[in-house]
Amino acid sequence: MELFVATKTGSILSPIATIFGYIMDFLFKITSSFGIYNLALCIILFTVITKLILFPLTVKQQESSRLMSIMQPELKEIQKKYKGKKDQASMQKQQAEMNAVYAKYGYNMTAGCLPMLIQLPIIFALYRVIYNIPAYVPSVKNIYQTVADSLGGTSAAQSLVDFANNNGWEKLLTSLSNLGLDDPEKYGNTEINNFIIDFLYKMTDTQWTALKDAFAGAFSSTEVAEAAAHIGEMNTFLGINLAEAPFQGFTAISLAWLIPLLSGITQYASTKLMTANQPKADPDTPGAGMMNQMTVTMPLVSVFICFTLPCAIGIYWVVQGFVTLIQQILVNKYMEKIDINKLIEKNLEKTNRKRAKQGLPLLNANSNVKVSASRNDFTEVERPSLAKNASKKNQKDSSAYYQKGEAKPGSLASKASMVKKFNEKNDENKAK
Repeated sequence: MELFVATKTGSILSPIATIFGYIMDFLFKITSSFGIYNLALCIILFTVITKLILFPLTVKQQESSRLMSIMQPELKEIQKKYKGKKDQASMQKQQAEMNAVYAKYGYNMTAGCLPMLIQLPIIFALYRVIYNIPAYVPSVKNIYQTVADSLGGTSAAQSLVDFANNNGWEKLLTSLSNLGLDDPEKYGNTEINNFIIDFLYKMTDTQWTALKDAFAGAFSSTEVAEAAAHIGEMNTFLGINLAEAPFQGFTAISLAWLIPLLSGITQYASTKLMTANQPKADPDTPGAGMMNQMTVTMPLVSVFICFTLPCAIGIYWVVQGFVTLIQQILVNKYMEKIDINKLIEKNLEKTNRKRAKQGLPLLNANSNVKVSASRNDFTEVERPSLAKNASKKNQKDSSAYYQKGEAKPGSLASKASMVKKFNEKNDENKAK
């Protein structure tokens, strides 16, 4: 079901949302074949599957964080060395020395943020699907279509708008106008048909009862009555209407309030577990204060969002938070047993393959590097040669190699010299 103009996400996310829609459709067909017409169950299964697919990225991100904690003392030494020096030459040297440290450990600068960059569009696409399931799940749309046709098809749009206005359903109409159809008379049959299905999908239990009473003739046939019953089953979970937001006023406290509360608890717990296997951040480290604030702020934001958005999205948020919590426990156990030195050697092998292609000198594995096995003491590294001798050697190999000569750093002459050295190195490799 292709929604009109404003309802469809951007062109980048639309293909992802469409794929997820087909996955959700597959799950719905399986559950409905057992006589279970429940979207909450599909959302739970859907969330677990997507979290399992993304799990390798989570592990990769944790490994990257661990390496960064090992490198942090050396990086701080370099930053301290060039503190207050803002001239171009000093900044270039600082960056060259920091790059040498990254290279020495085989650390990829994009490894830490790449998993998040991959997950963000996926998460946005997931929200789009769950926020308006009939738009992306054909099997669900077909059930709503049966009721929409019984109401009179596209000719029923204005009648439904008038009926909603007469009953004071401003909130429902506002949510629909936000989807892009503020005046049914402006649009064609396809858009209006989608509007009717959106209208039905956003309705609460009370509104459904009122609609059935007002359009009793439309619900008289067995087929339509069965479709309406399936819709009621689809949109209800433990007595909670998936189309409604938990917060309906402070006097309307309900079971749905558990959804935002659980979302905040699971997110806070998973965040604390994520930082449990990392050394305590130095207060002077850039971003340390912000990370501490995020630990508290993000769960609170989660609670607010789940209070104000439909319960269907809140259920997704709770389930993904719970699955994340379990995954983080498993990741922590894995990180406790991981041999950091082997991880460094593995990353260094990848780095050396790239350096070989670029004609750069290969870096040593520094087999004398030992890392404390204590889970809470990862910054204690026995590195007399690693921090000084090896560091200086690697910096000399990786940065000074291309800066030989008398030319001023950054000048055209220095760049020409770098190209010359690169070509010479390539010729040496070919000769070998």
